[in-house]
Amino acid sequence: MNTFKLIISTPDGNKFEDEVVKFDVRGVLGELAIMAGHIPFVTTVVSAPCKVELPDGTKKTATCDGGLLTVTSNTTTFFSGSFEFDQ
Repeated sequence: MNTFKLIISTPDGNKFEDEVVKFDVRGVLGELAIMAGHIPFVTTVVSAPCKVELPDGTKKTATCDGGLLTVTSNTTTFFSGSFEFDQ
């Protein structure tokens, strides 16, 4: 599977930085699934559960406080007020 670099950053520093297969978040206009090769864009993210799928098939869910999502050709960066992976 194709991967891309995902960076999740909060005021406390980076909470995640690694290669992933998919990143699911809720934008202001609805659900978003970011995958390798996604068209570049910037959008606002609302407070909602987020999901990260790793190359080994592991899926991690998290609670996020909304924020700003930027997608470029090879890196996706999510700036959030808070972000914590669920146990």
